Amino acid sequence: MATEVLKTGGEADYGDAVTRAAAILSKGGLVAFPTETVYGLGACVDKPAAVDRLRGLKSRQGDKAFTVHLGAAEKATEFVPELSLLARRFIHKVWPGPVTLVLPVDDPSKAAVMVGRNGAAAGTMYFERTIGLRCPSDRLAHALLQAVEGPVVATSANLAGNPSPQTGADVLRDLDGRIDLLLDAGRTEFSMPSTIVRVSGSSFELLREGVYDARMIERLAVLRVLFVCSGNTCRSPMAAGLAASMIAGKLGCKVADLPAKGVVVESAGVSGGAGCASNHAAAVMARRGVDLAGHISRSVTPEMLQQADYVYAMTASHRQTLLQMAPPIADRVYLLLEGDEVADPVGGTLDDYERCAQTLERGLKARLPEMLL
Repeated sequence: MATEVLKTGGEADYGDAVTRAAAILSKGGLVAFPTETVYGLGACVDKPAAVDRLRGLKSRQGDKAFTVHLGAAEKATEFVPELSLLARRFIHKVWPGPVTLVLPVDDPSKAAVMVGRNGAAAGTMYFERTIGLRCPSDRLAHALLQAVEGPVVATSANLAGNPSPQTGADVLRDLDGRIDLLLDAGRTEFSMPSTIVRVSGSSFELLREGVYDARMIERLAVLRVLFVCSGNTCRSPMAAGLAASMIAGKLGCKVADLPAKGVVVESAGVSGGAGCASNHAAAVMARRGVDLAGHISRSVTPEMLQQADYVYAMTASHRQTLLQMAPPIADRVYLLLEGDEVADPVGGTLDDYERCAQTLERGLKARLPEMLL
């Protein structure tokens, strides 16, 4: 019998197609669906016969797991009880998107997803104390994965050894009559495989280049935090010094070791580039064990803004200036104090600088959890 094909030309067509595909998966069928990379072939973890069919089509041995495909990035915690800072950083930056993350799971039985499931389900998802997770950005795939109640594993929709399919026609050339349904949305966005990254603690290994190359993955692995004020002589260098100290404390390392941990904390000014940290700024920071002796003022550039994951401005006018310099980063530029501003202590007394430092500490304590996602 020929494979059922549902063509989806736009979001208006998604509803019925997704409902049909989710029902087939839930009943133990195999469904091919588009992702932003290549077409995937999915099966429900809770249907062993479907998983066996998938193994047969891919000539995959029974002890090899499949990649779990997620309908939402936050679902990762159901499969991995303890996510490292680096794993959370990748999830935050690349999902939904064309990256498969291979993550360590010492004891799969402790994962929330395993409640009520047996060892066969674990063997479908976990292999040698790791799990591969993927959260596609394709909207049809996203809708389908959210519509299925149980976990869905998937692999490329082709026979073992053949090229990965970029169109519905490619899928049918290999699998017509062998699978239950094809959701045909035309050519995939990137038409190349996902990038695969293995993350272990604070280190990572690129297993396969795909849409993202090695250089891009290396950039994504680094957390860059940028603080911006006016002249970059007091507020922003004070904030950067305090933030670096707080982050190092959370990671259990020295400030000097942060770059090796993949964390870069910087500061700049919208009109910086003249001088060093003010004497009062250096004095109140020294009380806190933060050394500003080597700080040199610099002006913020569009390149700094584009590279930063989080940009914290001291005032609304600073934020507006930054948005004019680099409009695409609007979702990464915040006021350090939500709904308030950090007053400039320039020209004030040592007590004014002390109050400024206390204000910065208050803002940083509130912001620290989001920096360490």
